[in-house]
Amino acid sequence: MAAGSDTLVRFQGVEKSYDGVRFAVRHLDLDIARGEFLTLLGPSGSGKTTTLMMLAGFEQPTAGEILLEGRPIARLPPHKRGIGVVFQSYALFPHMTVGENVGFPLSVRGIGRAERDRRVARALDMVRLPDYGARRPSQLSGGQQQRVALARALVFEPPLVLLDEPLGALDKQLREEMQLEIRHIHERLGVTMVYVTHDQSEALTMSDRIAVFRDGAIRQLDTPQALYERPADAFVAGFVGENNRLAGRVAERDGDMAAIVLADGRRLWARRADAGAEGSPAILSVRPERIAVAAAAADDLGENALAATVAEVIYLGDHVRVRLSLADGAEITAKRPASAAMAGLVPGAAVAVAWQPEHAVAFAP
Repeated sequence: MAAGSDTLVRFQGVEKSYDGVRFAVRHLDLDIARGEFLTLLGPSGSGKTTTLMMLAGFEQPTAGEILLEGRPIARLPPHKRGIGVVFQSYALFPHMTVGENVGFPLSVRGIGRAERDRRVARALDMVRLPDYGARRPSQLSGGQQQRVALARALVFEPPLVLLDEPLGALDKQLREEMQLEIRHIHERLGVTMVYVTHDQSEALTMSDRIAVFRDGAIRQLDTPQALYERPADAFVAGFVGENNRLAGRVAERDGDMAAIVLADGRRLWARRADAGAEGSPAILSVRPERIAVAAAAADDLGENALAATVAEVIYLGDHVRVRLSLADGAEITAKRPASAAMAGLVPGAAVAVAWQPEHAVAFAP
């Protein structure tokens, strides 16, 4: 998101309840900057899709207001909002050609044939399907159909494009290719995109900012790097990327650091997020790739080290995953480059694990 960019969309106190008792979205205040790529990320039922559907006009807020370019739109029907929408199901018309599908939003807006053909050709070229205008959707692969759906959403040059789990039906390789394709189209056009997914790696790959939803509310709104490196609470840390979690209590606080004492009495230092006062329960969280594994005694590696036993080693090409058992029965996982894996790293081997204090975070449970 560019510095100083203005607000295109604003949610003000938006709530959504289907039965008047439980809230799918609660007290949502959110600004979306013009030209940014914002991802709404969360588990099923967290409120992310409901938020997108309210912005698109397919759901009505129970309370609050939604503004688009400063204008209230909560009571406007979808076709009067001027917003492009891409669904996971593609929603292409099977009886129309690709060109007719892409040109449909222009037809309903009364755009003349010559101008419509020009815009359709440009949109198909944008998604790398310049020669597919005469084909039917049934003659395309899943990835090609998704490109057509994206071209249709972009062809009338909307200020905002909404994408609801658009890559969910694609295989892994094609999904990754389309992630980059959508990201590059966004960069070229500068159009504002709001993207819904439950896939953390997808959100990290594509977004300027990510809003992490849980129970109808945003738990953290930040850049991908900040979410991954500085999660606001234990839920965000566990949902965005892999995490090891060790239970203990806050023994000492020193500025933005905290000493966590585990059940076996071992003290480990970590950055303090929302960990409470001394004596309160805490969860220490550390990413697998931050953990070093050494054939040494824990005391030899300093204060932030634990004795462990190798339980399993899984070779994954560029790295190995090492599952380790701690003395108290807890398990943690380390991720190490395959080239750096030790010859003695075998099940049953006694090792030590360690990490830098600034690479761990302490949270309230």
